[in-house]
Amino acid sequence: MERVSNDAATLPPLDELLSSARVVALPLAVRFRGIEVREAVLFEGPEGWTEFSPFVEYDDHEASAWLTAAIDFGWMPQPLPLRHEIAVNATVPAVAAASVPEVLARFDGCRTAKVKVAEPGQRLADDIARVAAVRIALGVEGRIRIDANGAWNVDEAEHAIHALAEYDLEYAEQPCETVDELAELRRRVKYMGIPIAADESVRKAADPLAVARAGAADLLVIKVQPLGGVRRALGIVAEAGLPVVVSSALDTSVGLAMGAALAAALPQLDYDCGLGTSSLFTADVVSPALVPRHGVLPVGRVSPDPVLLDEHAAADERAEWWRARIARCYGLLGG
Repeated sequence: MERVSNDAATLPPLDELLSSARVVALPLAVRFRGIEVREAVLFEGPEGWTEFSPFVEYDDHEASAWLTAAIDFGWMPQPLPLRHEIAVNATVPAVAAASVPEVLARFDGCRTAKVKVAEPGQRLADDIARVAAVRIALGVEGRIRIDANGAWNVDEAEHAIHALAEYDLEYAEQPCETVDELAELRRRVKYMGIPIAADESVRKAADPLAVARAGAADLLVIKVQPLGGVRRALGIVAEAGLPVVVSSALDTSVGLAMGAALAAALPQLDYDCGLGTSSLFTADVVSPALVPRHGVLPVGRVSPDPVLLDEHAAADERAEWWRARIARCYGLLGG
């Protein structure tokens, strides 16, 4: 994705960033995205606490947008909220069907569930069993959306959506990798009334608006850190002209507060947001953690508990790895 460079004059000094940086490692209750521990860096800026947590496999160029978002949220005033709580969905990793009730029990009052499908090493039968278990747990009024993270080709996606359609899907998120594939799939399944959502085709694309211009999606999944912050994400949403779902990138409660700030500032918010993912952790840095209560999250900044920061501090070598990464990304922003 093409990054917008920061004017070095607008950046806080690198020493200021590093002086408050706390690197944490939070264990997950369920393996998700191939990891069992989530690492993140927290900073305290003049506006409050903020987060930098690109996944470890992302290169510095991609991760620099996440640092832009962290600096923006910690050092700049944010848009005023238009709402004070955000309805959120449960997130069901690629677990066995028998484990679905246990996962959903972690998401208090959520009426919508996003179900991971197309997991490497699994079959479509596993996806069907998982989605069926979610439908049983949520009942007929619950909403189910699936997320394939671009793992299917067009034929596989069409077949899978047909197989899963009986469970009344709200939408299918990033079923294929490319914009052209999404456009073709959308054409094929349009008669079924199942919308296509784009995630990676927005946050990892050279042009985050290409998928909207191509008519390849019915809605966009927006993640604030990869897009460079709340204000930049708001601009992308306004220009795209499509409904959106604000989602997290497996953030701590500090990062989730950033996502909630974006969701709260949107003029229109028709879908439950994917900001309840702190429920997948067995520990967090905020007490109480920013988890769904009666299906919603409050809007507002949060501050980490110093005791929890110490308790979940990453090992020294991991902390040094993150500090070096921050310095490299900072250099890419013009610092």
